[in-house]
Amino acid sequence: MEYVSPEGLRLDGRRPMEMRQIRGELGAVAKADGSAVFEMGNTKVIAAVYGPREVQNRSQQLNDQALVRCEYSMANFSTGDRMRKPKGDRRSTEISLVIRQTMEACILTHLMPRSQIDIFVQVLQADGGTRSACINAATLALADAGIPMRDLVTSCSAGYLNSNPLLDLNYVEDSAGGPDVTVGILAKLDRVTLLQMDAKLPMDIFENVMQLAIEGCKAIANYIREVRTFQLVLPVVEDHLGTIREYQATGVSPGHIVFLSLPFLKGIPSQLTLPNSAAQVPFW
Repeated sequence: MEYVSPEGLRLDGRRPMEMRQIRGELGAVAKADGSAVFEMGNTKVIAAVYGPREVQNRSQQLNDQALVRCEYSMANFSTGDRMRKPKGDRRSTEISLVIRQTMEACILTHLMPRSQIDIFVQVLQADGGTRSACINAATLALADAGIPMRDLVTSCSAGYLNSNPLLDLNYVEDSAGGPDVTVGILAKLDRVTLLQMDAKLPMDIFENVMQLAIEGCKAIANYIREVRTFQLVLPVVEDHLGTIREYQATGVSPGHIVFLSLPFLKGIPSQLTLPNSAAQVPFW
């Protein structure tokens, strides 16, 4: 099967080095300490974070750092296969471990000893790249919860089909049987926290494919920073008619200054200083 046309287009119309459309949303679960929905093309994942909180099983308590736990699952309706999957199967256990280890590399666990952080990730819709989407959703949920982190950890995959390196594989490309590489990095620190490959590749091709995945990770990290910064919503703003309205900030400066675009507020400064609780300044 030809996965890249003579015109240089993939089956879904993308260029070989083009990512699918990504989208992130904070606050998807009201009762969680932090939550997010992250989409990569048709792959959609929801993540919820609870903690830091008291360790439920005292035998697992760590005196010098926080205990990080992760649970991965796929909704029964997430794929075309409607067979009910048993909870705790080998694949779910493996991906839960991969996500936990990747998150532990970025969380400053030593700042929260004798506590527990629970990360729940569920795939709502699967179309390839679910592992990367789960890591990106978990990162966004951790940031929403205000968990201190060394840096954002983001993930992306790349593969090699028809003698072409391809970025961000969808399900059809991922199922083709060619080699693919999943990478997770701390973008600002330039450190690799995850590297998985399903098949062998010559070293020169592997380096090209891995570098392509790293560039995808960096692009996702930039997007997540924008989502985390620009999705600050002011709780109430009262206009000159006395109407209570909700407005989304257009940007946040390090000094907790929110720059607004409120044309109806004549004679009122267009910069408002928020308290720390409203600003929700991230740790990264």
